[in-house]
Amino acid sequence: MSEYGGAVGGPQGVPRSRLADYAEMTDAAAASNAATSSREQRAVQPGEPPTAAEPVGVITREAPEVASRRRRFAALLGEFRRTPVLVPLGDGPGSAEERGLLTADLVGIRFILAFTDEQALARYAVARGQAAREWTYQTILGARLLDVAVPAAGVPCGVALDCADGPDGMVFPPVQGIVPDEVAVDFEAGGAA
Repeated sequence: MSEYGGAVGGPQGVPRSRLADYAEMTDAAAASNAATSSREQRAVQPGEPPTAAEPVGVITREAPEVASRRRRFAALLGEFRRTPVLVPLGDGPGSAEERGLLTADLVGIRFILAFTDEQALARYAVARGQAAREWTYQTILGARLLDVAVPAAGVPCGVALDCADGPDGMVFPPVQGIVPDEVAVDFEAGGAA
């Protein structure tokens, strides 16, 4: 991840987000649901064998796992929305108001960098090789970041929490259910996603 829109070195060395796992599980569940609904739409005659595309009575372990992961993510999102987090200010010239919140761009999406505590911010500073720098930050409620700061960015924007902590960090991307619909990248006017 690089600050202010810099390029990313490539997929090597970039840790995989837990959100990617959730997305894959959701895609598998959607495919399973589509197969189920197509079976329900076609009337099978008594004694007629099912086709290969129409497994009968197959219950996979993915559906309960997807539901479980969604519940866990919803709980994490709710906890984040209720929690004040530390948001460093950019290191450019000018006053704190002129510098704005510290962000990083990754694959065309801007992320506001937030940290659960000063130790997490310190780990980020060390990882950046800027431990000696004075870090000015604001304490902002997670809900305010998602509902106010993200739409104010003017570009697709999410929040990266504790980004120096690898798999212990969390990414809240700009999608429906996380950020307001009007700034979600998966939202189309007219209600269809």
